[in-house]
Amino acid sequence: MLTEPTLQKLKDLSLHGMAETLLSQTQDPDIGELDFDDRLGLLVDAEWLLRHNKRLHRRLREAKLRFTSACTEDIDTGKARGLDKATLSRLASCAFIEERTSILITGKTGTGKSYLACALAQQACRRGHRALYKRAARFYDELQVARADGTYPKLLARIAKIDILILDDFGLGTMREHDRLALLDVLEDRFQNRSTIITSQLPPKTWHAYIGEPTLADSICDRVMHTSHRVALKGPSRRNTEEN
Repeated sequence: MLTEPTLQKLKDLSLHGMAETLLSQTQDPDIGELDFDDRLGLLVDAEWLLRHNKRLHRRLREAKLRFTSACTEDIDTGKARGLDKATLSRLASCAFIEERTSILITGKTGTGKSYLACALAQQACRRGHRALYKRAARFYDELQVARADGTYPKLLARIAKIDILILDDFGLGTMREHDRLALLDVLEDRFQNRSTIITSQLPPKTWHAYIGEPTLADSICDRVMHTSHRVALKGPSRRNTEEN
């Protein structure tokens, strides 16, 4: 008879997972076969799972991943792909986030660079890390607008707190002076503090020439190359297929 008041108190305390599970227990004719500890354990597990899923959903929504359903379990590995199971397993462990190192994913268009980056970001979100996806060209424009309206320092500070930043399609289009400066600002904040994943059709050895201005190119490359994990994807385009 005390179920209704108890349910209301659980809801007032925002323990909705426990409330729902308690209600389902009262409707289960076999629940009496469980002792108090087991029933309490079920209530606690339900609340923990509900909160865990809410936090995960919030992190994934914040990440704004290009491929929202990307996951490491669906990624094809093999010598012809340039990505073996051991390398994928090591990256999927998210140890690189704890090490505060970067990942450079290169390959021709359609080889699955963006998908791999999003899959690693989703894996990071599952493990409690925050991620953020940005296409490089649009990201530069966003930073330029922030510089113009006075919110640039605040935007940099917000990005600096993200555990894993994805810069997708680096190397498309010509870099402008303010693009170089903004990229250096972002990478300087993240160097040895947070992890960055960069995808590009250009091999890393050409990045210095692509960036253009020698001094800024030295600084940018120095912050992403020397301690980064490198994945060079190979093979034909995987677009318009079910392969990842």
